[in-house]
Amino acid sequence: MTEATATRKRGRGAGGGGAARRAERSAVSFETAKYIERNIPNFEVLNEEALAVIEANAETILEEVGVNFVDNPAALQRWRDAGADVQGERVRLPKGLARSLIKTVPGQYTQHARNPERNVVVGGRNLVLAPVYGPPFVRDSAGGRRYATMDDFKKFVKLGYMSKWLHHSGGTVCEPTDIPVNKRHLDMLLAHMQLSDKPFMGSVTEPSRAQDSVNMCGILFGKEFVQENTVMTSLININSPMTFDDVMMGALEVYAANNQACIISPFIVGGAMAPVSVAGTLTQVLAEVLAGVAYSQLCKAGAPVIFGAFVSSIDMNSGAPTFGTPEASLVTYGAGQLARRLGLPFRSAGSFCGSKLPDAQAAYETANSLNMGLLSGVNFMLHACGWLEGGLVADFEKFVMDADQLGTLHQMAKGIDMSEGMQAMDAIREVGPGGHYLGCAHTQANFKTAFWKSDVFDYKPFETWEDEGGRDTRQLASARVERLLAQYQQPALDPAINEALEAYVAEKKASMPDAFI
Repeated sequence: MTEATATRKRGRGAGGGGAARRAERSAVSFETAKYIERNIPNFEVLNEEALAVIEANAETILEEVGVNFVDNPAALQRWRDAGADVQGERVRLPKGLARSLIKTVPGQYTQHARNPERNVVVGGRNLVLAPVYGPPFVRDSAGGRRYATMDDFKKFVKLGYMSKWLHHSGGTVCEPTDIPVNKRHLDMLLAHMQLSDKPFMGSVTEPSRAQDSVNMCGILFGKEFVQENTVMTSLININSPMTFDDVMMGALEVYAANNQACIISPFIVGGAMAPVSVAGTLTQVLAEVLAGVAYSQLCKAGAPVIFGAFVSSIDMNSGAPTFGTPEASLVTYGAGQLARRLGLPFRSAGSFCGSKLPDAQAAYETANSLNMGLLSGVNFMLHACGWLEGGLVADFEKFVMDADQLGTLHQMAKGIDMSEGMQAMDAIREVGPGGHYLGCAHTQANFKTAFWKSDVFDYKPFETWEDEGGRDTRQLASARVERLLAQYQQPALDPAINEALEAYVAEKKASMPDAFI
């Protein structure tokens, strides 16, 4: 199959062969809600004076303290050519340089999925929800806590595909430790491409793996399409405080050169990798993001980039990260304001918690984190479902519990419908004093869509709940996991494309010995 054929098929959103059309007709497609378009205001905690102080302090940090670009001579030369002061691996940016460079970043972009109906627009008033990313362990009620396998990874991709409120398939939903380190990215990418038709993330653990991601997308979408459109959004972490390593920057360089989006995200644990104060942390976050986003534009002006902020605090007794705290919320709200002032899409928040189980602690911390993300103006929310134990564990039951609760964000974001019908004046007149609304015309016309309803929680009377076994939320979620996996049907993929993807993976794996470090 030629590149032009693949591009043409992708652009039309349908397979070109008879086998592909038959598979598409017979496949079951599961509903995915459109990405959230907010109709409510963002919550802002900083006034104009405070924002100006933080911005000025961040520029001072970049000019006086600088940032390190480690083991990356090409990056250092790019900075020299741009007018930065480079001494060894330390890069100091004259005031205004970073802001000047980031002007070429698009304020929003479309990430294309192989099913065009599931494309997402990142930026503006939109919110795209993606699952947990990176845990080496998984947990469920049957098997407990254990190292993740490729089979676990595939189950999460299937659950993500089946989750109505989740817009994105994510990336390393868990780390499959039964596959060699140097080869597992190939299996993970192939799983996202075969088992889901939602958008996904690329590999960032080594520049050559980022290139594999681009190459495989060239097979899936067509090479020309990839060069002209964004088909991946990938996570580039900064080693806070203020250090940019060659691995992550190498992946960024590959993606920027190929027009693929990156999240430039400081990894902040307040009190350890940033100051204990909210204002100090915001200053460091802004300085790091300015440097990282500016560097992306040195690689390719106009490459899509997201302002990232991953923020937790620290327990000063144990040293463990804490989540769902007021301080982390304040940093996230403030970072959202800073991102909007720069005209950049914003990534933060998630189903964050430090609990070891999907219990009350997990629920409180997760609810705080998810609501914070909605109100802070986040455009791309990674870790939106499945996060447990400070990100060390991807939990199956919590995945579906969180994915269910993402529906409340959709409902809240709609705001209040003030149309004539929703003012309900006729209903109030019809019922009058002392009546009830259960049978009135307005209720009958709107009851199916009036209230959001959980697909996990139990709303039955006590007697019915008791007769059915008195199941708690985790047990209900476990049953939902089994039900969704049993109902899963793989979305259709052109057989020629599928064959080409599998051949690429097989060839790449055969070209190198296994490595587990």
